Amino acid sequence: MTIQGEIRPGYKQTDVGVFPKDWDVVHLGEIGSFSKGQGIRKDQANSGSVPCVRYGEIYTFHHEIIREFRSHISPDIAKTSKKLKVGDILFAGSGETKAEIGKCVAFLDNIETFAGGDIVILSPTRGDSRLLGYLLNTPAVARQKASKGQGDAVVHISATALSTLVFALPSSEKEQRAIAAALADADAFIAALEGMIAKKRDLKQAAMQHLLTGKTRLPGFSGEWEVKRLGEVAAIRNHKINTFGADAAAFCVELEQVGQNTGQIDGHSDARSRRSVKYLFQKGDVLFGRLRPYLRKFWWANRDGVCSTEIWPLIPIGDRLVSGFLFQTLQTDAFIEAANSSYGTHMPRSDWKALTKFEFNLPTDPNEQTAIAEVLSDMDADLAALEAQAAKARAVKQGVMQELLTGKVRLV
Repeated sequence: MTIQGEIRPGYKQTDVGVFPKDWDVVHLGEIGSFSKGQGIRKDQANSGSVPCVRYGEIYTFHHEIIREFRSHISPDIAKTSKKLKVGDILFAGSGETKAEIGKCVAFLDNIETFAGGDIVILSPTRGDSRLLGYLLNTPAVARQKASKGQGDAVVHISATALSTLVFALPSSEKEQRAIAAALADADAFIAALEGMIAKKRDLKQAAMQHLLTGKTRLPGFSGEWEVKRLGEVAAIRNHKINTFGADAAAFCVELEQVGQNTGQIDGHSDARSRRSVKYLFQKGDVLFGRLRPYLRKFWWANRDGVCSTEIWPLIPIGDRLVSGFLFQTLQTDAFIEAANSSYGTHMPRSDWKALTKFEFNLPTDPNEQTAIAEVLSDMDADLAALEAQAAKARAVKQGVMQELLTGKVRLV
């Protein structure tokens, strides 16, 4: 039995934690040399066919390894840009917060590719680059990068600062490659799930285009459709309450708890101990996030509760509109485009007065509305199941990374 605080046989205490005895503690500057990317303007990033990486894409698009390219430059621009070498590690040299500064990706392709400005490049002479892509984004290393970031409004990190990062590395390159391969397998499984999700989402969009416009009719329905303005058939449930001590506030949905483009909520809170004003909503109401509407946050409530005033609880007026049909209509590109005609620049909000004029097609038969909503809801359920599976796979991968990259679990 291992006593708490006792180091397991075969392990050692280091300045960065407990690791296997045959792992080395190294500074990043010891395993390679640094260089810098060169500026590629936004208008140049799609001027040709030569792949390039811009620093913002490291945050928004790439993960630990570059697998495809979002930007391409012309051969002329490439002549004055920084060419990457296979195995280079690319760090984002600037960012909005210290917590994310220095996020990195490994470049493993034998394709002529160039790096834009604000990218710090490490060319390793030691260590498996695929493994480094994973290892240098772990929480322990990210905390070191955060402590070395400089600036407030825009945070920067230099090659000199990155060179001082300390971490443990398996001394055996065979073990490095084995760990990297195991994590790559996890990534491949996640990528396959994400591909299935993307295909099903495309199918859902196509089905919405046909079913919500009447281009395709479900069997058994032949009634008329009419064009309605949203304000004629729907309204905001404009009932606000103080949450302190209110029973309804036991189930409180904040904007950050509504998934982006999933139609699901990721959680809820109990607001009964807080003094705040919230919208009251009821089962069957359609909740839509009015703050930054381009994020596509919506939920068809399956119970009563309260929500942030940055969320509209929308309800049908009378019996001309079925709430399920309203829920699907709010997901269309046309509605999101109308909702984005908002006020505010930094934190745009939808304008309900303007949205009341939004026009959409509506079957006069409520039964047809319900049937259409059920077909699309079944597709939503399939998507939600895949999203849950992908989320579980990502969580498993994080757990595996923690075990393998600290040496707690050794591969045979």
